[in-house]
Amino acid sequence: MESADMKQGLIRALITLGVLLILLGLVTGLLVPELANPRMALASHMEGVMSGMLLVVMGLIWHRLNLGSGFMRAAAGLLAYGALANWLNPLLGAVWAAGSSVMPMAGMGHRGTPAQEAIIGFLAVTLALSLLAGMGLVLSGLLRKGPGAA
Repeated sequence: MESADMKQGLIRALITLGVLLILLGLVTGLLVPELANPRMALASHMEGVMSGMLLVVMGLIWHRLNLGSGFMRAAAGLLAYGALANWLNPLLGAVWAAGSSVMPMAGMGHRGTPAQEAIIGFLAVTLALSLLAGMGLVLSGLLRKGPGAA
């Protein structure tokens, strides 16, 4: 029963975080013309809405996963971090007028301080790795046969 309660908690958390991220993405869209780099702000707006939808969809299919509780928690954590960082990273670039070293098209030539560029670069790498790992775990949980499998 503990595993079922944990799974339900993760479902609720993923859906709630997804809806919150959609809301944050929509609010970011209102700020696009006000930020130092509107192109990067638009990227943040789109990433917030799309990443929020990803988390909601993950919450809706979570009951079909056949993973141990540790892998299930890891997948949810990786997906949550990746989705939030995917919204935050271009938002930081928009506020700081930075990020061209990592996202040249959205950065439009804007370069921040070395520390700002390093933060944006770190987030870009870690969010990509966490989303890949999280989606890999989800796929393996969908493909495994056994209790809880689709």
